[in-house]
Amino acid sequence: MRYAAIPLLLALISTTYAGAQSTPPAKPSAKPTPASARTEAKPAAKPVARPAIVKVSQANAPTFDANTYERISQAMLSYTVIEVRGGWPALPAKAKLAPGSSGPEVALLRQRLAITDDLPAEKAEGDVYDDAVVAAVKLFQMRHGLEESGVVGPQTLAAMNVPVKKRIRQLAATLDRMAEMNLSNFAFGQRYVVVNIPAAVAEAVENDGVKRRYVVVVGKTDRPSPTLTTSITAINFNPTWTVPLGILKKDIVTKMRKDPGYVGRMRMRVLDARGEEIDARSVDWNSDRAPNFTVRQDAGNGNALGALRIDMPNSYSVYMHDTNHKEFFSKDYRFASSGCTRVADVRDLAAWLLEDNGGWDRKQVDATIAKATSSTTRLTRKVPVAWVYFTGWVTRDEIVHFRDDIYNHDEIKGRPLVSQVAKPPVQTAARASGFVLQSADSTPVIKQVSYLDSQ
Repeated sequence: MRYAAIPLLLALISTTYAGAQSTPPAKPSAKPTPASARTEAKPAAKPVARPAIVKVSQANAPTFDANTYERISQAMLSYTVIEVRGGWPALPAKAKLAPGSSGPEVALLRQRLAITDDLPAEKAEGDVYDDAVVAAVKLFQMRHGLEESGVVGPQTLAAMNVPVKKRIRQLAATLDRMAEMNLSNFAFGQRYVVVNIPAAVAEAVENDGVKRRYVVVVGKTDRPSPTLTTSITAINFNPTWTVPLGILKKDIVTKMRKDPGYVGRMRMRVLDARGEEIDARSVDWNSDRAPNFTVRQDAGNGNALGALRIDMPNSYSVYMHDTNHKEFFSKDYRFASSGCTRVADVRDLAAWLLEDNGGWDRKQVDATIAKATSSTTRLTRKVPVAWVYFTGWVTRDEIVHFRDDIYNHDEIKGRPLVSQVAKPPVQTAARASGFVLQSADSTPVIKQVSYLDSQ
């Protein structure tokens, strides 16, 4: 949506924003094989092709730049105007909306798309699903991270029927998190990396534009990826993997209790406090005491980190890396890691990160991995990186984007309203209209309130 601030109207508004939690798309159930098919002779098995990586937008505008905060603030104002005017119409759950169709449901769709500027206002009237509506639906789908089919399927319909109040809440919560992370002080530099966790996407940004956008897999809902800012310092080729304590207790110990051969089969070594290898059979895997040993997986085939790890020192001990489970890159729902970020085509990202080192390109990255020995190359220039949790944001082309609140950070049950505490507030449109964040300053000057998100 391309927005316009309307401050006089918004001075009258003070609203608490909360919305129903979004849910990941349901997985289709497999159809049973007919009996006749089961009795027929089967042809010779064909090699299994690697699943295609899901397509994501390659638009030039980055998710996060120096003006993101101001743009989100302006979008909040515009969406609040929409709310004051009654919001947007809900489309019937069983609506038949496809190119070429016509009728009152299509007329309602056109009105819905025009309200958020997906469809030009002058084309809002009518009841035919024409090319203009197809283009508008594709724009809506792009803004919400959906397949750009131009057809209103179940996921698109669900996104269209999310109430405006929840969309405002997403924008407000994103602003709160930006303030909490102190992102106004992020060192953008000429080159930087952004991971937006709800979108499950990473961006390599150079000269204010997205050099490439990568599909990623981030943390599960019960093992969420953290938000952070730091710098990428090195590339580890053919890394070993020292299993984090949490994964050791939750996964490795549990599997060893059921399958004593698991560690050996996964090419893992059990190490004592001195780092010396011990026999896995000497460990009491049934003990509930904290482990006094570590488990390290050898580099090479089957390693959980794949062929490459991107080092980025941080207090959460997370990083970006390759993976031996590339099948997740073909899925829309990519929340399957234990907190780290798995990157599709991570070798391409590594080559970009190493450009300033001289002599590094994709061919050199592949050759280094092919040596099958563990090595580390430090970046000549550190590259800033931010892992953010944006469920609502605005890019510099004035397009408002939304993603599902997969970790339920936007709505924390039981969280009280927080009185504004501030010095003279920063003069953004959001602050001028009362959406001033608690984390701004220290001297109370405003009575209006906002939810304050915390992770």
